[in-house]
Amino acid sequence: MKNGINISTIIIGIAAALTISACSKSWLNPAVPGEFTATDSTFIDPANAVKFVNACYTQLLTWDQSGFAWVGVTSITSDDADKGSAPGDLGTDKDQLDNLTYSSTTPSFRSLWRSNSQGISRCNQALANVPKFQITDALKSRLRGEALFLRAFYYFNMVRSFGDVPIVDTVVNAENPADLEKINSRRPVADVYAFIESDLNLALSLLPGKEAYDAADLGRATKGAAAALLAKVSMYQQKWDQVLLLTDDIIDGTYGAYALVPDYATIWREVGENNAESLFEIQSKGTAPFAAVQQYSQVQGIRGGTFNAGAQVFTGWGFNSVSEDLYNAYENGDVRRKATIMSIGDTLFDGVIIINAANPRYNYKAYVSRTQETYGNTTSTANKNVRILRMGEVYLMNAEAANELGQASKAQFSLNAVRNRAGLANTPAASQTDLRSAIWKERRVELAMEHDRFYDLVRQGRAGEVMRAHGKAFVDGKHEVFPVPQDEIYASDYKLMQNSGY
Repeated sequence: MKNGINISTIIIGIAAALTISACSKSWLNPAVPGEFTATDSTFIDPANAVKFVNACYTQLLTWDQSGFAWVGVTSITSDDADKGSAPGDLGTDKDQLDNLTYSSTTPSFRSLWRSNSQGISRCNQALANVPKFQITDALKSRLRGEALFLRAFYYFNMVRSFGDVPIVDTVVNAENPADLEKINSRRPVADVYAFIESDLNLALSLLPGKEAYDAADLGRATKGAAAALLAKVSMYQQKWDQVLLLTDDIIDGTYGAYALVPDYATIWREVGENNAESLFEIQSKGTAPFAAVQQYSQVQGIRGGTFNAGAQVFTGWGFNSVSEDLYNAYENGDVRRKATIMSIGDTLFDGVIIINAANPRYNYKAYVSRTQETYGNTTSTANKNVRILRMGEVYLMNAEAANELGQASKAQFSLNAVRNRAGLANTPAASQTDLRSAIWKERRVELAMEHDRFYDLVRQGRAGEVMRAHGKAFVDGKHEVFPVPQDEIYASDYKLMQNSGY
């Protein structure tokens, strides 16, 4: 039985009937089926304060936010994955994502832009309305902290994907020219990162540690989550002193009891949800209206397979197939390869044997067992939490920061903690250059299929070199960011400018 915050059944939406011109509907708090419209009476019931913030989490469960588009844009674009599925099944645009032949009209980018901007809008609604409730200061602070953390998370997705983006920090009124100016103006990347950092620093001061939550609220944002996301945001800006300080504090237990769990493979099973390794994960519920993070596992499930007699198998569409290049990136004896990749001939942890399948490899981290885990009777409603921030990455951020600051022995210590957990010997790397390469390689295999590889390559300044070696037509100065969706440019009366090369 899964515990945790049930954000799929206690949600609130703020809808407005507006005539909209010269602006994107992405920022205008669209209604979601099953939600209700806030009125003055809404603020009488203190429980509704929590529901405003639950709506911020609910966006994480939607098809556009964490489903097909997210898998395609963040994984299929990289050298870690191929389109998969069947040759004739393009998944609308997944062939374009795989080959980097996409354009501003590619649907997945519209989904990514709109879902994250809608998430930001929900957070703005929460931040504007929670102060209106007569609730304890402690609860009010916690709810504000949660909304700030989630707004930062949505903005981090946007700035890594599109570069310059609008900064919208209030509830948008489509009839207010100042609000229209906000949503139609792209702000520089540096400004967006400064805004994200401000949100996370305030969230860090407001949020409780994970020990403060009971089982019913498991999965809500915590101090540890805010610190880890702030460290990651700082890493993308090469603020190494800040990365080192934050990750040291997380490792030392300043923000709660977190640790590398001994068995890497169990992290992605139901038994490993919200364990000591986890700082933040999307809490999936295999029930309507947001079934299992909108089919996250189904789109990546084994396609066209044959299995051992009597096996009950979770199958799916077969997209995001693990690349041969990633398979070969693991060292001999690395337990993470078998924990990350399902291959033809493998016996899975629940006894399923893959005799044949449409693709040679699949993402094991997205697999749901029909016999050993909670299963919602269909592949489209199976439960699967999506891991967002965990200690394996914290240790690697710590190692990278230490190395960039010239602290080789400290970098080796944190890097070796991750390697040893994977069954590998200590790194032989000693120089700063060799350690940098070793840490980057370790990030690839430790965090494989966790939606960071493309962004990592761009951050490291070697996306073109690596992608072209993998056969992808990466153009320097263009493909580091994705195109702004053409629909958004149209809606702004061309006030939103397109990224270079598109």
